[in-house]
Amino acid sequence: MADDPLALLLRRPFDEQVAAFRLRLRNLVGTTRWDDISGPAHDRAGMVAGAIKQDLIADILGAVDRSQTEGTGLEVFRRDFRAIVEKHGWHGWTGEGTAKGEAWRTKVIWKTNISTSYAAGRWAQLNAKGFKFLVYRHSNAEHPRLQHLAWDGLILPIDHPFWQSHFPPNGWGCGCSVRGAMSMAMAIRLGGDPAKKLPTDWAMPDPRTGAPKGIDRGWDHAPGATVANTITALAEKAGKWPTSLATNFMHEVPAATRDAIATGYRDAPSTADATRRWVERVLGERGGAPISPDVLVEPQRTLGLATENLKAQINDWEPGAFGGEPVDMAIAPIGVRNSQRAVKAGHRLPTPTDFGRLGTVINDPDSVTMEAAGQLRRVRFTKMIGHELIDAVFTFMPGIPRLYLDQLTIRQAGAASIL
Repeated sequence: MADDPLALLLRRPFDEQVAAFRLRLRNLVGTTRWDDISGPAHDRAGMVAGAIKQDLIADILGAVDRSQTEGTGLEVFRRDFRAIVEKHGWHGWTGEGTAKGEAWRTKVIWKTNISTSYAAGRWAQLNAKGFKFLVYRHSNAEHPRLQHLAWDGLILPIDHPFWQSHFPPNGWGCGCSVRGAMSMAMAIRLGGDPAKKLPTDWAMPDPRTGAPKGIDRGWDHAPGATVANTITALAEKAGKWPTSLATNFMHEVPAATRDAIATGYRDAPSTADATRRWVERVLGERGGAPISPDVLVEPQRTLGLATENLKAQINDWEPGAFGGEPVDMAIAPIGVRNSQRAVKAGHRLPTPTDFGRLGTVINDPDSVTMEAAGQLRRVRFTKMIGHELIDAVFTFMPGIPRLYLDQLTIRQAGAASIL
């Protein structure tokens, strides 16, 4: 059976796939129809059919990005999508108004973006590693497309023109994949059939679609083929950057887009849920053993990047603190434990749910202040939620592009601060 690329992706995201998707985030394009952008133009453009506003597109594609970098699924994306649509007041999108329509549209957005960026990453991998042959594998779908099934096991040299138009996915919902081989014997072991040959008319366009028979309109290209070298170069940097996978490649994304993605990340219900669950594991709640300080199990939880405005505030106070580096905001277990130890009169113990609200505190604070603490520097976010005043204090060392949560405290309005 050919591996389902979506299943592989959700088990283990890989650098080329993330790089291919982040490459599109450099250029967000508003559209009114799905075919406003076609073919290889998708390699360098991020779009959501019918979405015009840049911040709306950034939020939706940022939610897809979280699926790729954090391995979450379609239902999590759907929940985030609903929150994004409400946040931006987006109406008139195809599928709006019925549960069936929303389910269809969210699946199309999620699966299309994931499968095409997966394919672009695979194209870059296969070409960079010097494979001589490619083997077409059908997805074993319950209701197969007969033409796609006919290609199952086809072995062709990697430079054969067939792959330029037939490298999967080859249409909406297509789950076909390709495997690389160094020899014909290896190709056969991977499911290839050397007896299978292409018909002479394999490249002839179908008058109904303008694409070869078996390929949906607009899908007759190899995703990422025009930017394979760029994807490979970006992916090679990944292991050298001291940031989590969720913030890698953001050097290459325009600052305004980075800000939109970062704030959207913190606004997302899935981020609050993931942060809450991570804190529960740190504290050993729900039956789990507490994470020991000397065990590197999930050593931190990202809260997304600091915005350019926050970086500017910090650089005004501490000149040259970060320069032009993207700055990650994160929680480590010590920050959770500090918050537990800091509870005094007038304060209450922060719960995992409180940590899940950090995104709101960072994105929409009542005040942001800077403080010095020896060699460390502190950034304090303060926000009133209901009748409680929340203080989230982050620390950093100048020159290190990361803000770590040092302490979260919650007190009744009017109670004295202990910080």
